[in-house]
Amino acid sequence: MDQIARTPKQIGDAIRRQRRKLGLNQTSVGDKTKLRQATISAVESGAPGTQLGTLCDILAALDLEFVIRPRTKAKPAEIEDIF
Repeated sequence: MDQIARTPKQIGDAIRRQRRKLGLNQTSVGDKTKLRQATISAVESGAPGTQLGTLCDILAALDLEFVIRPRTKAKPAEIEDIF
């Protein structure tokens, strides 16, 4: 199922959902990406300033990818209601 994310918090929530769906903990994702567990936690929390490379590494470890497309008309609050 596609997930729409427009904010760092929404991206972090989507990453957390996928990690849990795969039965992984933050440490195991960190091991796959060579990132610290604290970095995985920060990304899942929506920490601003996350490097794009870090995000790409985490997405790859969780078998996810970016899809860039025109915005839908839904407001960010309505998108959060989907989850």
